[in-house]
Amino acid sequence: MVSKQKILIVDDDNNIAELISLYLTKECYETMIVNDGESVMPSIKSFVPNLILLDVMLPGIDGYQVCREVRSKSTIPIIMLSAKGEIFDKVLGLELGADDYIEKPFDSKELVARVKAVLRRYKPANAAPENTDEKCVQYPDLSINLTNYSVLYKGQTVDMPPKELELLYFLAASPNRVFSREQLLDQIWGYEYLGDTRTVDVHIKRLRAKINDHAKWKIATIWGVGYKFEVLNL
Repeated sequence: MVSKQKILIVDDDNNIAELISLYLTKECYETMIVNDGESVMPSIKSFVPNLILLDVMLPGIDGYQVCREVRSKSTIPIIMLSAKGEIFDKVLGLELGADDYIEKPFDSKELVARVKAVLRRYKPANAAPENTDEKCVQYPDLSINLTNYSVLYKGQTVDMPPKELELLYFLAASPNRVFSREQLLDQIWGYEYLGDTRTVDVHIKRLRAKINDHAKWKIATIWGVGYKFEVLNL
């Protein structure tokens, strides 16, 4: 019997949290609700969620602080929920490690679709591959494995949320090919993203903070167009 995927709902408005839980329960997810930021880390240990729906406006520790703390210790996918629709707020959430950002009020179908999209792209490192065809690209001092969602850089494992790893893999799998921000949004996010193309820039910035340019390769910016994984002396 396949176990249900678990979703931790963090929202101080219990009515909204219960409504979200209802939507997700109908889709056969198992849910748990907490109403404050302080309860998140203990709940992760006890509930072991596959994904966290995290409200920004929480009493005490706000959602941004919670996101930073979770991301420092785990790669569990995080979707932030907020009535704040400004680009600054979305970019801040993504910079702190969130995988997606949904503006309130949201449509129930959109919420479920976003949850499914993020979960579909995330697989723990110890999960069994769906087939024997391993998806892996390798360059000097860099190995990106999409089958078990792992990255090795200079012999060390680099922790990355799913979207970061997928973006890096997608670029590295097509060396020296230039992709526009719109193309990357479409390929990595897999649906019409409601934010703007700066989402891609945020994820590139986070990748560069973890993986420095190499003598043989680098993530290059093509001004006015987008990005490419540039490989030299193949």
